[in-house]
Amino acid sequence: MINISVIGYGYWGPNLVRNFSGTDGVHLVSVCDKDPESLKRVAKAYNNGIATTTNITSVLTSPDIDAIAIATPVYTHYEIAKKALENGKHVFVEKPFTSTVAQAEELVELADRKNLTIMVDHTFLFTGAVRKIKELISDGVLGNLYYFDSTRVNLGLFQHDVNVIWDLAPHDFSIMDYVVEEKPVAVAATGAAHFNGKENIAYVTVYFPNNMIAHFNVNWTSPVKLRSTLIGGDKKMLVWNDLESDEKIKIYDKGVEVVTQESIYDLLVSYRSGDVWVPKVNPLEALKVEADYFVDCVTNNNKTPINDGMAGLRVVKILEATDKSLKNRGETIEL
Repeated sequence: MINISVIGYGYWGPNLVRNFSGTDGVHLVSVCDKDPESLKRVAKAYNNGIATTTNITSVLTSPDIDAIAIATPVYTHYEIAKKALENGKHVFVEKPFTSTVAQAEELVELADRKNLTIMVDHTFLFTGAVRKIKELISDGVLGNLYYFDSTRVNLGLFQHDVNVIWDLAPHDFSIMDYVVEEKPVAVAATGAAHFNGKENIAYVTVYFPNNMIAHFNVNWTSPVKLRSTLIGGDKKMLVWNDLESDEKIKIYDKGVEVVTQESIYDLLVSYRSGDVWVPKVNPLEALKVEADYFVDCVTNNNKTPINDGMAGLRVVKILEATDKSLKNRGETIEL
């Protein structure tokens, strides 16, 4: 049995409490939040069955707690996670992992030295859709990848501490990191801030060594909500629409076939158009799967999570590079 405490009961905290409280092998000891009104909501939702506290130090130092789940603003992640690790506790932390690469590197080193587990809440890796995409790419169904194109736009919610890239793109960066075997080598980003000095619309391009390219469109000011990803390969192409209730993934037997003669000026292009295939996707709640996985990784501490501290670090490296690129109007930043 793993004793867990959740720190933060704002936007995402209630989801963590709900899932960890219903996970086998977990005893949800307490919920910590600096806002007494938030803690009243915990008491009401769980009929006072979960202890609540505003004293974060007592949670981080308690010998009765094995793991800490952090659902607080990103600028607080480093300090809370560091204190948790220093006190011998495993860490489950909301995305993005930290505010800087240096912070992420320090936490990874600390967890490794103390033989503790860090899991970054890259929830989408535990959806049936992303796991199916990973399977299809690993099995070579799409062939050699040409591009990864993602759109994640909606109207709101504006954040005051981070821009739209730090808010929305970690989802898609973590998915790309998981399903694409090659690691990126450079990043370029452009964007605009229309309201509070934080970019509310941005476009990010990620370059790979094998001539594959990835592109991300994130926006807080879209009149419609879109959650879609296109992945193209030399064999097949994939469309994932996360807002679809049933046919989330479609595989298209479409592509371009090139035949060259002696001169490049004689380049011939033909288009292939075949069937459309809709694979079955597991409908389980991703966060529930992830909570079970966290318990498994902590219990079997020789098991490295797919969303460990290193995975979180790789995402933060891209995020930090986008900040540098934005300041220099889209300059390409080497990773």
